[in-house]
Amino acid sequence: MTTRGQLKRAVGIDRPDAGRGLATEPLPSLPERLYTARERKGVDLYRAERDTKIRARYLGALERGDYKELPGAVYTKGFLRNYALYLGLDPDEVLLQWRNERGNPKEAPPAIVVPRPIATPRKGMSFSPGLVVAALLVLVVVAFGVYLGIQVLRFAKPPTISVTQPAGAVVDVEESTTTYTLKGTTLPGATVSILSPGHEQPFQVTATSDGTWAYDVDLRRGRNQFDVSALDPETGKRSDGTVRLFLTVPFLQIEAPTLTVDQPSEGASFENGAIPVSGKATNASSVSVAASYLGPSGSMAGGNGATPAPPATPATTQLTVGADGAYAMPLQVAPGRWAITVSAAGTDGKATSITRNVTVPHKGVDLVVTGKSGGARIKVWVDGKIDPATGAAGTVLGKGRSLRFTARDTIEVRTGSSGATAFTLNGTSLGTLGKSGVAETWLFAPPAPPARTQRR
Repeated sequence: MTTRGQLKRAVGIDRPDAGRGLATEPLPSLPERLYTARERKGVDLYRAERDTKIRARYLGALERGDYKELPGAVYTKGFLRNYALYLGLDPDEVLLQWRNERGNPKEAPPAIVVPRPIATPRKGMSFSPGLVVAALLVLVVVAFGVYLGIQVLRFAKPPTISVTQPAGAVVDVEESTTTYTLKGTTLPGATVSILSPGHEQPFQVTATSDGTWAYDVDLRRGRNQFDVSALDPETGKRSDGTVRLFLTVPFLQIEAPTLTVDQPSEGASFENGAIPVSGKATNASSVSVAASYLGPSGSMAGGNGATPAPPATPATTQLTVGADGAYAMPLQVAPGRWAITVSAAGTDGKATSITRNVTVPHKGVDLVVTGKSGGARIKVWVDGKIDPATGAAGTVLGKGRSLRFTARDTIEVRTGSSGATAFTLNGTSLGTLGKSGVAETWLFAPPAPPARTQRR
């Protein structure tokens, strides 16, 4: 540390060699001393500002020697004294050097400027672990309460359903329209059901996350009805109300009736003889159903090429077409192969027809054996066992006499004269299967045709 005597000698006071012209090493200026002392202390101006409570811009002015930036001599002296003590310098020596370097000019009355105090930096918020845990628990409880309230409201209140397209319940569309997009809103994730008369199962679509839904429905000519409802899959509750819509497609005056046949399908087989006939017709004033006998099924064909007598043909039936164009009826026919023709006629005389070929096989085996001229001895096996009506020795079947046998799977008949024995299988006459005087055994196992065997 520089002593006061050294300082005086440096500035020309009490120097033994003063006036002798001897060279001496100059002492650093006050700003340099202050800057060097701060650097040696290892602090910056902002740290010195916090420690001394002197603004950094005043400390910087002292280190630059820019005393005009300071509020006045009185405050400057105070700043120098406090800063010197902070930096480990002798405050009296610092003040003396400041006066000498400054030239000790006449000081003007100091203007009293009260520097604003440096506010102590506000401490950041701190949270204890206990406070954090308590806050998290409160958030969890609040969130659970909100969730529970929402669920209670959902279970207590059924979903709503609304249709935004079409805007009205009754709408007429262009005559060329074949499909229409229904749109609406409901509960997010709800199942929207769209029921149309003539369909056993409704169309279904799931609402998106924002509750909107859309579905394309097919339109026919005339009035189309749709009933729209919603189901909440989580609560199982269905909307209180059902929105009913009517979309009408006008008929073309010159258009022929359109016809669809849902049942029967082509080549279908019906064991009980009851054939369901159903479909839809548009622009039709009437629908009729007719049946034509095509011949026996494979189980009824005669082994000798004889054509069985055709069964009775049911009369043509006129059907009533519903408001939605649907028609349906059961058609009862005898065993055999049939052509079912459905016809739709318009008011202008135009008609449309669709024909489906079906088969009605007889269930089980029903065989009637009839004696012809001369008669014959017969022996019968039913499902592989000798029938008691003929016994093991057989029985004579005279002219005009008939015996009836029924079996689940097969019937075998041994006749002493094939040409004198006629057969009727499952209601269809097969006639005789061989020549008179020729003993043969015939196996009847529908749907296979009659076949000769070696059983005796």
